[in-house]
This record gives sequence, structure tokens and C-alpha cells, in this order.
Amino acid sequence: MKELAKTYCPEEVEERIYEMWLKGGYFHAEVNPKKKPYTIMMPPPNITGQLHMGHALDNTLQDSLIRWKRMEGYEALWQPGCDHAAIATEVRVTNELKARGIDKHALGREGFLKEAWSWKEEYEKRIVNQLHKIGSSADWDRLRFTMDEGCSRAVQTAFLSLYRKGYIYRGSRIVNYCPHCRTSLSDAEVVHEEQDGFFWHIDYPIVGEEGRFVEIATTRPETLLGDSAVAVNPEDERYQDLVGKELILPLTGRRIPVIADSYVDRDFGTGCVKITPAHDPNDFEVGKRHGLPEINILNDDASIHLPGSKYDGMDRYEARKQIVEDLKAEGLLVKVVPHRHNVGTHDRCGTTVEPMVKPQWFVRMEELAKPAIEALKSGELRFIPENYGKTYLHWLENIRDWCISRQLWWGHRIPAYYCDDCGELIVSEEAPKCCEKCGSTHFHQDEDTLDTWFSSALWPFETLGWPEKTAELSYFYPTDVLVTAYDIIFFWVVRMVFSGIEQTGKLPFRHVLIHGLVRDDQGRKMSKSLGNGIDPLEVIRKYGADALRMTLLSGNAPGNDMRFYWSKAEAGRNFMNKVWNASRFIMMNLDEESLSDLRGEGGGELDAILERSRPKELYAADRWILSRMNHTAQEIERNLSSYDLGIALDKIQSFLWEEFCDWFIEMVKPRLHGEDRESRIAALWTLCEVLMCSLKLLHPFCPFITEEIYDTLSELFLAEGKVPLMRSRWVFYREDFNFPEDEEEIEAVKEAVRAIRAVRNEMNAAPSRKTRVYLVSGDSRVRKMFRHSKVFFATLAFASDVIIQDDRNGIAEGSVSVVIPKANIYIPLEELVDIKKELERLGKEEKRLLGEISRSEGMLSNERFVQKAPEEKVKEERSKLQKYQEMLTALRERLSQLRGSAAL
Repeated sequence: MKELAKTYCPEEVEERIYEMWLKGGYFHAEVNPKKKPYTIMMPPPNITGQLHMGHALDNTLQDSLIRWKRMEGYEALWQPGCDHAAIATEVRVTNELKARGIDKHALGREGFLKEAWSWKEEYEKRIVNQLHKIGSSADWDRLRFTMDEGCSRAVQTAFLSLYRKGYIYRGSRIVNYCPHCRTSLSDAEVVHEEQDGFFWHIDYPIVGEEGRFVEIATTRPETLLGDSAVAVNPEDERYQDLVGKELILPLTGRRIPVIADSYVDRDFGTGCVKITPAHDPNDFEVGKRHGLPEINILNDDASIHLPGSKYDGMDRYEARKQIVEDLKAEGLLVKVVPHRHNVGTHDRCGTTVEPMVKPQWFVRMEELAKPAIEALKSGELRFIPENYGKTYLHWLENIRDWCISRQLWWGHRIPAYYCDDCGELIVSEEAPKCCEKCGSTHFHQDEDTLDTWFSSALWPFETLGWPEKTAELSYFYPTDVLVTAYDIIFFWVVRMVFSGIEQTGKLPFRHVLIHGLVRDDQGRKMSKSLGNGIDPLEVIRKYGADALRMTLLSGNAPGNDMRFYWSKAEAGRNFMNKVWNASRFIMMNLDEESLSDLRGEGGGELDAILERSRPKELYAADRWILSRMNHTAQEIERNLSSYDLGIALDKIQSFLWEEFCDWFIEMVKPRLHGEDRESRIAALWTLCEVLMCSLKLLHPFCPFITEEIYDTLSELFLAEGKVPLMRSRWVFYREDFNFPEDEEEIEAVKEAVRAIRAVRNEMNAAPSRKTRVYLVSGDSRVRKMFRHSKVFFATLAFASDVIIQDDRNGIAEGSVSVVIPKANIYIPLEELVDIKKELERLGKEEKRLLGEISRSEGMLSNERFVQKAPEEKVKEERSKLQKYQEMLTALRERLSQLRGSAAL
């Protein structure tokens, strides 16, 4: 017969349990018309390394939800997968090749892609294994990759559909460009960091007005080579006479106009702004409004492109130095002011990003955004917390066309072909046979690949078979909830919503649960540069996966960042031990005779066996703990339904630790060893029933330890089939487990016990020193309740006898008293302490306190100490004096009480 080990060893249990789940196929979901579907799409982690603490939080939240719904009886699908992460993976593979002495370009496109696929195979396996370690119950039979055959077909279908409808176009617009990786970037790949820089103030001469200038300030003086205008605010009276005039662009001799545009903040700087449409996103929009030329002065490597100029071919920073020197030489450099400002850098290589006008592929967003906006406004789409809906809405209402092309090899290649003879562009699934314009049969495919977000935007439906109308797509889509961090609302959530509506006519999910970031214990974001990252697997090795999950979930509220403390992981481990030891205690008291009674006749699952063997008569304590468990289950259901997972976990933890372990188990211990067989069986049945239900309520959060205990308990009861806990029935509120009167009675007993314990603690009474306890109440109902529960006071309050009466008759003068609701408690003082010895001890303590007070008062009356010592030291000494005086007052009250009792 299986037994629980003496101590809980996560490393011994977790791998075995997870293997059992996998072999049993318990994570798998199928189209099942007899059940309601519940679907979560795993945000696919990038195949660029190992998972971090943010991934652990994200997947723990999803796993908790899917396990709960699975137990509730839903056909619950958690769809797993990995993202090809185009630019991040290409950078990593390129760097690895470089370390091996291999140049990416020498390999060629096909050779590089072969290396990238090898990388994918290695890191996908590593990521999946890490997700196994934290207990993720995703349907691994359905594992997908954003560049697998099915997803690639979906991406091509979506591209062609959008192109044919006129939503996708090729044109020149301003984009983020990385000069090191030689590709355009999404906003998600640009990190804005504060850097020390300068404002260079430069004079632009006014044409025809000798000696008069317009002063501008710029953080990038090299970009003046691409200026198309200088703008002022139309309401700025200082410059109204200049609007329409021309300036001479320094160092170039070109003439540029002065224009009026409300974009300019007249109170910032000089109120005059240089406009460089090809190298600033705001200037690009101004340029479009005024029809200004877009002059690109940078090559792809960020060197200057200005044929015939002395700066042509210079590195951007080398050119900056030379331009500043030349401006100074011509007397046009007014001043240089230090300035700290945000600079966009590529999150993968750290290179400063250049805004550049480049020919790229774009998606027109204005029309696509409208139904996504309406979905939130109508309430069809809901964010948790709701305030993130405002973030979503703000971004959609101010959305710009989306650049979807990347100058990379790793990714979905754009299905566009160019005729080699006439340049005709043809977008199609395959290379065309013949050019309709010139008849040529020679074509080449566009070299660019699609932005990773384009493919991951299709994730909720492409993984279910779209564009085919599969049974899975019809059954599991739309999905129920997306769980993700707040930092990718714009980049992923928004794109999934408008893509889902556009391609399927339905929202991809109904709810979006937003969680915060996991920060270090100082509140800093975890990063490689700070060296403060914590590997989730390290926590698992030290404390176990359940303890890690508790650390991430406990106290966690939707949308809020959390701090990781090792002490929380240790506390999680301690709770695991508490649950393990309590379970082991219960099972050790289940001998074959009592098990025979509890099993009854017939088999079935554990909950069915216990339901069938429920005793006809239960005791007040039994009914109390069943009722408390019942209400706890009801509250947890409510919390989970509103996505308050942290609160739900805290409630089951509190119930198990305090009410079940610290109170109920202690209450029933005498019955387990008593002569009354019926009482013993009722106690054991209640212990098993509440343990089983508690394991179910705890399971979504702590799956490993709960599964191991449940499996062992099921085996003891010879449960047929031994259905695993993760596939057992959830705990719902039951009217037959609702016992309000018993709850009231036991809560009154607990209040009394706490009061007695407080008195004993205050009096330093040893546990071995038993005392009589008088419970006095004028309320007959209260007295009746205490009579029912007298037995508990012996074990819980160290009572030698409990006397319940309606007045103080017979109670010794000087007894210690304490007031509880509707009753008074009295304990004879001489039974609590040896009064003579206690008076001696307190007398010595009084002398010590008087000495400390005298010493402290002496220091504080010394003017030299007060004036010369550090302020903190003086403050500390005053605090000490106050503490000693308060202690002395309390001690003398105690002495007075004891002396009064001694006199009696």
C-alpha cells in the first residue's frame, strides 16, 4: 500500500507526477459536443533562450485557470507553442555563427536558414522542458510553431487577403531602422533609454535679410543636411513675419522655407523647429501636410549619403563632429547646452536606431482599427483590470499604418514577385509563370520577410486550423481569455483583435487578463545588465515548483507589478510541508478497520466513496469545518471567476493552515484516540472529506503536491480507476454542508481559546501548567454552546476543568479576567503562576528597567550628547526611553495585581 514519505521532497515527486500526467494524456482536449469548451492560447515564448520569471508568472496564471476549468467539467484546451521571433533569433544565430568564425553572408540565405532551424529545434525543446518543470498542463500534442507548415499557410492567406482588399501596400514611409542589423524594426523592438547629450543651437540665415537669423536647437546636428523647412507655430507673434520666407540651410547653401504648423510648441526652446521629414516621425507628418521633399541623407549603415559633399561616406557620429566644427568656423553655432533625453536603441544589439524613410510594406490601419475599437466600447471585449482598456483604446484611436516588412532571412518571406525585365510587382501564392505586362518568364521574390507580429497576430485561430474551417476552429474559437503582461498590449493584443475580426469575423478572445512584471526585491526590472535576474528553475531546484508558483501568485493582483523575495519562496515551501505533514497525520490514523468502515460497499472515485460513507451523525466541530470549507469553496469560485487568483490562493492557504491544521486537527485529536468508535469514524471521515476538498481547491495553484497526496489517499481507499486529481470534479458550494449555527458555536469557542491563550502568554504560564477556566454568561444560548464544546478547552487552552455558569459565584477574588462577546472568562491567578516566584522575577525586572531609564535620562539630560551626537542616535535614545517607561508602567500594573492576589 502506498504511503506518504516522512518528508516532502519535490525533486522526487514532481518529475514522476508530470510523467504520469503526460502518459495519461490528461492535458489533451478534443472536440466534445457533450461539454462546453474553454480555451486559452499560450503567448508563444520566443525561441531565443530560456524562460525568465515573467514567463513563469504568465504560465502559472494560465495553468491555474485551465486546471480549474478542466476540473469544473469544461473541455479545456490550453494551446501551446513557440514564436520564431525573427529578429531576435537572427541576431542570436548570427552571433553564434560569428563565435564559430562563420560569416552569415558567406553562408548565404539557405545555409543560414538551415542553421536557424537547428537552433529552433534545440531551443524549442529547452523551452518546453522548462514549461514542464513549472507544471504547465498545456496540450503538448498540439504544440505549434509560428513557422510550421500550417501557420505559414495561414500567414500567406492573411497577407493575400489584406493585399487584395487594398489594406496592404508598398510605399516609402518613415520607419525605425537598425544600422547594425540592417532592418526596419517594430516599436516593440525599440527601447527608449535616457542618455546624456546636447542641444546644439544653430543660426539659419534669413534670405535677403543680412545679419538676421532663425535660431533652432537640435540633438542631432548631422540631420540638418536633410532639412526641408523650419517650422513655427502659426500663433507665435514673434515669427509671423517670417512665414513664407526662405532660409539658407547652413553648410549646404540650399534654400528652405519657413512654414507655420501647430505641431510646434512655441514655449519649448526657441519656438523654431527644423523639419527633417526623412529622419523624424513627427517631421514626416509635418512634411506630408506641407508637401515637403523627403531627403534621405543616410545609408543603411548610418553613414552619410550626400554625393558631392565633404560628409559623404562619413559615419554619422564622425559627421556630427565635423559639422559642429564647420558651424563653429562659420559663426553659426550659437551655443551647446547639455541635455539628457530619451534615445531609441535596438533591444537586441543596443545600437541607436535611426528613423529613416524606406520603401517598405505597410498595412493601412484606419479601417481595420474601427471594429477593434467598437469591440471594447460595446463591452464585447473586456480588460482585467479595466483601466488597460483605455491604453488599448488610446493606441487604436491614434494608430498609424503598420510597417510589416523586415530585411531579414529568418521569417515568413513576403509573397511578392518582381518581373526581372519590366519590374512589374505581382503578389501571389507562388511565383508567376509569365508577366502579364511584358510576357517575361523571369522573376525574383521580394527579399524581405514579415514582421513577427504579423504571424503571431493570427495565433488564436491559425493554431486551430484556419484558414480551413476545421472542427477545432468551430468548437474552441473564439477563445475565452488571453493572459499577458501589460507591456505588449499595443504590439500583440491589438493586432490579434483586429486580425481576428478581419479574418474570422469574431473576436479572438472575450477577456484579456493583464498581469504586471516580476521585479527584484528592490523593485527594479530584472535584466542582464543589472545581473538581477532570477532563474525560475533555480527556485524550483531549491524549493520546488509549487513553492515557486505560490511565490508568484500569492498577493498578486491583476495589472500590478510584484517583487520577488526569496523569503516568499521559503514560506511557500513551509506551507507545502504543513500540508504534507497534516495529510500524513490523517493517513497514519487510517487503520484497516476504520478504512473498511469508510470505504463501505462498492467502488468508484474517492469523492463518490466518501459521499456514500458519510456518517449519519456529525459533531459540532465536524459540521463547523465542513461549513467553513464550503464557504471557502464558494469564495474561491467567485475569486477565480473575477480573475483574482492571488486572493483565491490566499483563502485556501489560510483555510488549510489555520482552520484545518491549527484548529480542527487539534480539536479532533482526542476523538481519534478515544473509546467512542462512532465519534472516531466521524472525525476520520470529516478529516478525509475536508482534506480531499482542500486538495482540489489548492490543486490549480499547487498541482504537484496536491496530486501526490490525493493519489495516495485514493489508493488507501482503493478508489477504482484512481482518476487523477487534475481530472477529478471541482468543489462547488453545497447546501448540505451549510451549518451556520455550528460555525457560530465553534467561532465562539475559538474566541474564548484565543483569549485564554493570550492571558497565559502574558503571564508566562508554561503549557504544562493546567488551569481551571470559568466561562460566565447571562445568555443561556451561549452557555449551551460552551457546554457542547467543553472538550476542546483541554487540548486547545490547557484547561484542567471548564466551569460554565451564569454568575461569578465561587470564583476567587483576584482571578484574571478577560471579556469576549456575550461572556466573561476567569482564571484563578494562583493556578496560572507561582505568585511568590513571579513577584521575585518581576521585582528583578523592575530594577533592570529603572536602571535603563536612569541611564537613558542621564544621556538625554547631557547637553553635549544632545548637541554633538548624530540626530539619529539622539532620536534612537529618546525612543528607547519611551519604550522602557511604557514597559515599567505595564510591569507595575502586573505587580499590583499579583500583590493583591497574594494578600488574599
